[in-house]
Amino acid sequence: MSRPEIDFSSFIMSLATSVLIALGENPDPVSGETSVNLQLARDTIRILEIIEEKTRGNLMEEERRLLENILFDLRFKYVAKARQEDSGRTGD
Repeated sequence: MSRPEIDFSSFIMSLATSVLIALGENPDPVSGETSVNLQLARDTIRILEIIEEKTRGNLMEEERRLLENILFDLRFKYVAKARQEDSGRTGD
């Protein structure tokens, strides 16, 4: 069985999926469990930011928009989850 070819967009989507798993938005594909790891989510978002910085001016318009939109969405979800986690700790 052949695997689909990995291109820039699928690579970015893979990293984005990792962030969603770390935020507890998607279950872990191995365990099926959901858990929150804000540090891992933040680190993976930072990797995407580095990719954005280092590829600036070298991406096709569709790739640039994909990366920009994914970063916007993931940052928003990260902040919301961090606030939720913080309010859960202060509400104990």
